[in-house]
Amino acid sequence: MLRAAASAAAAGALASGCDPHRDVDAGAVRSAGGPSPSPAGHAPPARARAARPPTRVPGLPVQIAHGPRNGRAVALTFHGRGDPKMATALLGEAERAGAKVTVLAIGDWLDEQPAMARRILDGGHELGNHTMHHRNICALPAAEAYAEISRCADRLRALTGTIGSWFRPSQTRRATDLVAGLARKAGYPHVLSYDVDSLDANDPGAPAVQRTVLDAVGPGSVVSLHLGHAGTVAALPPILDGLRRRGLRAVTTTELVT
Repeated sequence: MLRAAASAAAAGALASGCDPHRDVDAGAVRSAGGPSPSPAGHAPPARARAARPPTRVPGLPVQIAHGPRNGRAVALTFHGRGDPKMATALLGEAERAGAKVTVLAIGDWLDEQPAMARRILDGGHELGNHTMHHRNICALPAAEAYAEISRCADRLRALTGTIGSWFRPSQTRRATDLVAGLARKAGYPHVLSYDVDSLDANDPGAPAVQRTVLDAVGPGSVVSLHLGHAGTVAALPPILDGLRRRGLRAVTTTELVT
């Protein structure tokens, strides 16, 4: 059994949809300039298979919170950071159930765990951008906010050949007009929001995560979850089973909206 590694997040995570503690690390104090150095002693990883380019859906709003309500699909989206063994276990649980997920990766996590880009894509999942350091992007000046988006896009391009399918802003459910415009400038036509918040970043335990998701999910839902939480790994199989019992299936966000 995986052991819970993270402590409960601060109450502010309830409003932001992300764990605010996870953006406080060495990466957050690096300059917004050039690329971060690779960890010492680590050879460059094999490049991941090509990721999808940014998804563009004419007729859909700039900010997308859910897909069609008349279908039978949902998107499970994961904010990407944490222990790679835990992330790999979660992806394995999804694959055993025939589910596909969308991972919005944090750039400094990709610097530390570059092989995870390949693992995500090789499993048939989708990869996107969740900023470089997971700062409160809507509170940043324009130049710093753009650097958060574009530097993560650079990491994704170097590892996968594209900037990824989606951009999701950090520490907020919805982007401001400024941040949405900066995302477009970086190459992302849409900002990916969500309509179901699992609150798993607060580490309430697997039964609570399962209950929160299944009580709120419906056709077309985009669910916000997180890598790096043992309770989320344990909750995923019963969540997927609950979806199956309702005739719903977990697909990538691009499949959901197209």
